[in-house]
Amino acid sequence: MMELKAVIVEDETNSREILRNYLAKYCKNIHLMGEGATIEEGLAQIKKHDPDLVFLDVEMPFGNAFDLLDKIPDRAFETIFVTAYNQYAMDALNHHAAYYLMKPINIDELIKAVDYVRAIKEKENALEGQVLQARPVRAEGKITLPQQDGFQVLDVSDIYFCKADDNYTEIYLEKKRIVVSKTLKYFEEALKPYSFARIHKSYLVNVVEVVKYKKGKGGSVVLSNGKELSVSASKKADLLSYFQ
Repeated sequence: MMELKAVIVEDETNSREILRNYLAKYCKNIHLMGEGATIEEGLAQIKKHDPDLVFLDVEMPFGNAFDLLDKIPDRAFETIFVTAYNQYAMDALNHHAAYYLMKPINIDELIKAVDYVRAIKEKENALEGQVLQARPVRAEGKITLPQQDGFQVLDVSDIYFCKADDNYTEIYLEKKRIVVSKTLKYFEEALKPYSFARIHKSYLVNVVEVVKYKKGKGGSVVLSNGKELSVSASKKADLLSYFQ
C-alpha cells in the first residue's frame, strides 16, 4: 500500500488535533509531515514537505482555501477540504478538491476520502510518462449532428475531443472543427456508450486518442495529434479508470 505524505492546514487547534488523531488511528500508511494554522503557515509546510495530500479548511483568518491554492497553480498534491460550510462544496469539487468532508468529521468518510486519493496517486504514478493505451472500450458507432440545413452523420471514432462554447459545442476531428448548437452535456450523454470521458467542464475526450498523462493540479492529457487538454481535479479519477 502506497504511503501518503500529508499536511493539515486548519486554524482551529481542536480540529487539527481531532484530524491528527483520526489519521493516526484509522488511516493506514499516512505520514503526517506538518501542520499550519494560517494560509502562510500552510504554504510554508507544503513547500517544505512536498506532500501527496493536503487536508484544507475552507475558512481561515485573512483568506480561504482557494486563496492558498491559487498561490500554487502547478500543484501535484491532492486536496481534501474539511469544513463546516457546505456552500463551498460545488466549487471545491469542480475546481480544486479530490474530496469534500463536512465537520464534524465522519470516520468512515475520512477513510473513504484517503483511499480515494491513494488510488488516484497510485494510478498517476503508474501512468506518468508512459505511452498510454486505453482498456478495451467500444469505439465504433455513429452520431448524428444537427445542422442548420439538416444533419450530418459522423463516425464517433473520428472525434478527438469536444469543447464547450456556452450553448454550442466544438467537435474536433483530425483536420477540421465542427460547431454544433448543442451543449457539451448533450454530447456527454450521446457519447456515453463509447470511449469518451468528461475530463473538465470544457472538455469531453476520446480516450482512445489519449497517449500521455501529465500530473499536476488536475493534470493534463496529450492526444495522438499533439493537442494537450487540462483535466480538472474532480474528473481525474474517472479518466484514469480507463487505463490499465
